[in-house]
Amino acid sequence: MEAIRKQATRLREQVAKQQQAVLKQFGAGGYGGSDSMINDEAELQQHQKLEKLYISTRAGKHFQKDIVRGAEGYIVTGSKQVEIGTKLSEDSRKYGSENTCTSGSTLTKAALSYGRAWAQIEKERGNLLKALGTQVAEPLRAMVTGAPLEEARHLAQRYDRMRQEAESQAIEVSKRQAKVRDSPGNAENATKLEAAEAKLQDLKSNVAVLGKEAAASMSAVEAQQQRLTLQRLITMVEAERTYHKRVLHILEQLEAEMMSERQRIEAPPGPSLDNMSAPPSYEETNGIYASHMQNGSADRMSYFLGEVTHPYQAESDVELNLSIGDYVVVRKVTNNGWAEGECKGKAGWFPFGYVERRERILASKMAEVF
Repeated sequence: MEAIRKQATRLREQVAKQQQAVLKQFGAGGYGGSDSMINDEAELQQHQKLEKLYISTRAGKHFQKDIVRGAEGYIVTGSKQVEIGTKLSEDSRKYGSENTCTSGSTLTKAALSYGRAWAQIEKERGNLLKALGTQVAEPLRAMVTGAPLEEARHLAQRYDRMRQEAESQAIEVSKRQAKVRDSPGNAENATKLEAAEAKLQDLKSNVAVLGKEAAASMSAVEAQQQRLTLQRLITMVEAERTYHKRVLHILEQLEAEMMSERQRIEAPPGPSLDNMSAPPSYEETNGIYASHMQNGSADRMSYFLGEVTHPYQAESDVELNLSIGDYVVVRKVTNNGWAEGECKGKAGWFPFGYVERRERILASKMAEVF
């Protein structure tokens, strides 16, 4: 289509040049000359500029329509996805809250977690669809059907019609000039020529004024069209990015919960605590934990990082809850199997056999330690 439009433009320019040549031939050596013709260079440039603006704004309008159709289609299909996802979320939570399994509660917990996470995801999808409707489709639709674009295009069409009328009048002037040359001294022919030239001059003035007005109006619409369309595209990208970022966060949390539960049930039994005495008591003094070793035991090593290999549920306020994969800063190890350290901002005691020493950890895990 673009190639066809370019070819049509070249043909119109060729026709305009041929008309110019014919008009020059009619007016050569006579009254008025070629300067009185409508197809002068300045006017031709104005005409070409308006033609390009018309094509540009038409293409921009069609692109805006394409975006609106795409956004509306996404909203329709997305709304159906929200409906399906919400139903799945409700079914998952229903199973998790009502089902009782004799072999354990692992699946019911997973179902509850999945249901909650999917409800959050569908809420985020709903926010995305709302943004596409109110911040993308509606503003673009308003511009496509708005008055500024239509008024500018009507001005351009009026200019084109008046230009054609001026060209016809220029031909009429050339004919009148020929009659005056053929019948010198004929007062009637001279009077008609003067009237035709006056009308042509008025048309040329009106064409120049209307052309400038139409060009200014079309240029303003084109600039607004380009600016608004770009803004809406950026809004689409930002809305999509926010949606996927939040969904990824929800899914990562869900996966962590499920993997932790699976590791808990699949992990081999931890070291036996049957022969271990209670952990040493310790108290917080000025924000620093002071450990009191049983039987006068001393530290066996300096601080180090340990990775939890077996989950541990604290049985008192001075103990730490540990999950597989957690990292602990081990600060003290007693000779009766207990260790004291810090994990996720909390300090306490835990069985030393439930962690393994690590020389280094990923930088992304450091925030979880402290």
